[in-house]
Amino acid sequence: MTNPVDTHPDTARIRDGVVEVIAARTLYDVAHLRPESHFEADLGIDSVIMESVLASVREHFALTAELPAGSATIGELVEAVRTALAGADASATAGAAPAADGGADDPVTEAVVAAAMRQTQYQRHQLALDADLEGELGVDSVVLTSVVAEATERLGLTGADPDLAGATTLRTLADALRACDTAARDTANGAGPDTATGAGTDQPRQAPGSAPGAHGDGWDHRSMKDFTEQRDPDLFAKTRSFAGYLRSREKDRLYWYGMPLHSKCGNRAVIFDELEGRKREFLMFASNNYLGLANHPSVIEAVCDATRTYGATHTGSRFIGGTNMLHKELERRLAAFKQRPACIVYPGGYSANLGAISALVKSYDTLVVDRLNHMSIVDGARLSGAVRKIYRHNDMADLERILSRSAAEGTGGRLIVADGVFSMHGDVCDLPEIVRLAKEYDARVMIDDAHSTGVLGVRGSGTAEHFGLKGEVDLELGTMSKTLAGMGGFVVGEEEVVEYLRYYSNSYVFAANIPAGVAAGLIAAIDVIEAEPERLKRLWTNIGTLRDRLLEAGFDLEHSESAILPIVIGDERRAMEMGRAVRARGLFCQTVVYPGVPLGDARLRVSVTCEHTPQDLDEAAGIFVEAARETGVLPGTP
Repeated sequence: MTNPVDTHPDTARIRDGVVEVIAARTLYDVAHLRPESHFEADLGIDSVIMESVLASVREHFALTAELPAGSATIGELVEAVRTALAGADASATAGAAPAADGGADDPVTEAVVAAAMRQTQYQRHQLALDADLEGELGVDSVVLTSVVAEATERLGLTGADPDLAGATTLRTLADALRACDTAARDTANGAGPDTATGAGTDQPRQAPGSAPGAHGDGWDHRSMKDFTEQRDPDLFAKTRSFAGYLRSREKDRLYWYGMPLHSKCGNRAVIFDELEGRKREFLMFASNNYLGLANHPSVIEAVCDATRTYGATHTGSRFIGGTNMLHKELERRLAAFKQRPACIVYPGGYSANLGAISALVKSYDTLVVDRLNHMSIVDGARLSGAVRKIYRHNDMADLERILSRSAAEGTGGRLIVADGVFSMHGDVCDLPEIVRLAKEYDARVMIDDAHSTGVLGVRGSGTAEHFGLKGEVDLELGTMSKTLAGMGGFVVGEEEVVEYLRYYSNSYVFAANIPAGVAAGLIAAIDVIEAEPERLKRLWTNIGTLRDRLLEAGFDLEHSESAILPIVIGDERRAMEMGRAVRARGLFCQTVVYPGVPLGDARLRVSVTCEHTPQDLDEAAGIFVEAARETGVLPGTP
C-alpha cells in the first residue's frame, strides 16, 4: 500500500514513484528514464501504452481525478501528479511504498523486488514479499528465470547458480540469492572453496578442451533454459552459444526437430532425414491429424476448387479487402458446430489467444490460469498487462483460493482460462468445477479447445460437450490446424462479445486472414465430421488399444484422457536417447524437453489418429518397449 503524505508532497518521491510505474509498464531500466525523456520520441511509448501508464500512475498514487493526457515528458507527468496531489485532501497518498514489510531496504531484497517489477510489470506496492510467486503473483518458471537472471546481475553474481528449491516467494528467493552472495564473498576472501581446483564450486570442473557444460562423463548437461537469459553487449552472442549447443545435440541424433515431410502425413509418412541425407518412411505418431481429414479427398478438392476460383490469397486484413464470402460461411458453420451464437476467425490459434485475451483483459483485471496452459495463453496474459494468477494444475481447491482472494480485493473483472486438453499431458481440465467456481466468484471462463475439437464429445465439438456444459462456458477457443486440417484459430461465444473482439483484437484487425481456399477446406472438414461419425469412434478405439498396451508395459502415461499419450521419463538426456532409439526403429513421435515442459519432466508425446491400423498400433507398442529397454526407461534388455 502507499504511504500518507502532507498536502505538499515530496517531489523526489513522486518522481521515483512515476519512474517505477513507467519502468514496470515498459521494461526500461530506471537509469534510462530521465525527467526530459520524451514519451514518444525517446521511449517509444505510444498512445495505447500511455493510457496504461496513466491508469497505473493514478492507482499508484491513489488519485481520484483523471491525469491530463498531454504530458509529453516524464518531468511533465511528475508535475501533473504533484499538482493533483497538492490539490487533494490531506489523506491522499503518494510515494513508492516498499514491498510488504519494508524488507526491500536490504540490498538483496531490493534487487529481487526491482527485478520482479521489471519482469512482471507489477508496481512495488503490489509485490508483497510473502506472496506466493505462482498463485498470487502469476510468476511462472519462465518469468522466474528472468527475475533471477536480472537480480543476480544487479548483485554482481553473474554465473551464480542459486538453489531455488523452496523459493516460492520473493522473500525466500532473496534468501537463496543472499546465500549465493555470502558464498561468493567467502570465496573472494579465501574462506570458501578451493578456487584453484574448483572443488566445492557450483559448476563442475571441466577438463581442458571440453565443451561448455560438460561434466566428467563428457555429456553437455545444459538445456535450452541456459540460453534464455545470456546477457552480452552483442545481442547475437546468445545465438552463437546456442548454435554450438544445437550442433552437438544434432550430431548425437538427439535433436531431430524440423525434418521435412516428402509425403502426405497419414499413419505413415516419408521424411527427409537431414542428418543422414536420405528419405525414410516412419510410422507417424507425431501428427495432430486426429480424424484423418488432412488427407480426405473432399477436403483436398474443396481447397483446390476455391483456390482456382478466388486465387491464392486476398492480401488484406478482414477489415480492408480481406473478407471473402467463405470466411463468413466458415464462421457460421463453426458457431453451429460448437452450438454457440457467433464466431470470429483469426489467422491462427496462437493469435486467437493473443487477440482475445489482450482485447478483453486489461491491467486492472485479473487473469486466472492453469499452470500447464499453452504458451499462447501465457503470452496473451503478458500482452494484456493484467494481474496473472496461476493455480496448480487441475487443482480446484487452489483455484478457489485464488478466486476468493481476488474477489475480496474487488479490483476489475476476472477471466479463468484453461486448456480443454493439455497439449503435453493429454489430460482434461475439470470443467464442471471451473464453471461452478466461476459462477460463485463472478468470473468469466474461456476454454482452449485446440486438442479437444474433433476429439471430445459425442459429436466431437469439444470440452463443453464432453461434460454436458454447452452454453455454460463463456468463450470456447480453438485452432483449425489440428483436427480441422487447415490453418487459423477461432473463438465462439455470445454475439456482442464476438463483435467486440472484431474491433479490439489487434491480431484480427491488423493481420491478413486465412486464404479462401483454406476456409473452403475447413468447411469441408466440418462436413466430413458431421457426415462420418465413425471416424471419431475409430479414433477412440485406437486410443484405448495403444493406451492399454503402453500401460501394461509399465509406462507412466499420467492422467491422459485424450488422443495425446505422454510417455513420461523425467530426465532430459534419457528422454532424448529414447526418442533417438524410437526413430532408429522407424517410428516418429515428439521428444518434448524444456521449454515444452519444465526441466525434469521430459517425455515422449504420442499422438493417436483414426488412420492408425491395428497393425500400426501393435508395431508401435513393440517399438516403444524395445527402445525403453535399450535406454533404461524400462527394465530388461531389448
